[in-house]
Amino acid sequence: MNKIKAVFNWSGGKDSAHALWKIMQTGEYEVVALLTTVNRDTHRSTMHGIPLSLLKKQAESIGLPLYIVDLTPQGGMEDYSSAMENAVRHFKEEEVTHFIFGDIFLQDVRGYRERQLVPYGIEVVEPLWGKTSKEIMDDFLSSGLKTVVVTTMADGLGEAAIGKLIDRCFVDSLPDYVDPNGENGEYHTFCYDGPMYRWPVPFQLGRPFSESYDIRMEDGSIRQFTYWFADLECKKSK
Repeated sequence: MNKIKAVFNWSGGKDSAHALWKIMQTGEYEVVALLTTVNRDTHRSTMHGIPLSLLKKQAESIGLPLYIVDLTPQGGMEDYSSAMENAVRHFKEEEVTHFIFGDIFLQDVRGYRERQLVPYGIEVVEPLWGKTSKEIMDDFLSSGLKTVVVTTMADGLGEAAIGKLIDRCFVDSLPDYVDPNGENGEYHTFCYDGPMYRWPVPFQLGRPFSESYDIRMEDGSIRQFTYWFADLECKKSK
C-alpha cells in the first residue's frame, strides 16, 4: 500500500516530537521532511529559540531531512504566510498532500493553518487533537521522549523553570493557571532523545536570558511579549 506523502512541521519541542512519534507508529504516512521556521537574524527556531545546529542534529538523529523556512523577526504573520506559501509550492512539486502539526486544542490556530493550506489542496493532520491536556501529558510521559524547558513567558513560569526536565514532578508542580502541555505558550521545550531518535542529541544549557518582541498579530495590531530563553547550544566534544 502506498503511504501518504506528508511534511511534518517541526518545532523541536515536546508536542512536535510526541506528534511525530504517533505518526510514525501508524505507518500511514511517508514523512518526506521536517519543516522548521528559523529567525533569520539569530539562526534559532521561532518561539523555542533552538539553535539551527541543534535542529539539524535532531533531524539527523531522527533520520529525516530538515527544510528550513527563514523568517525576519519584524515580518509578523505576513512574512510567515508568504514563507509558508513558498514552502507549500515546493512540496506540492514533490506530490505532498498533507502537512502534520503537533497542536492539541487551540481551534484558532488549527483554523489558521487550514485557511492557509486547504486552498493549495493540502490537508492538515493533527495527531494529538481531540484529547484532554491530561491525557496528552500522560501519554507523553509514557512515550520515552525526553525534553527540557528552554523558553518561558516572563510573566508566567519565568526564569525558574528554564532547564527543568519534563517529568511527573515538573507537571505536578505547575500552577493551576498553566496548561500541563504549555499549549497556551506558557513554556516551550527541546526534545533531545526518545524512541524515534537513533542517538541522544548532545546539548548544553548556558545562562538564561530574556528578550522582548513586538509581534504583529493577525488582525494587524502590535503586542509586546517578553520571554526567558535557555542559552541552548550543541555540546562541544572534548
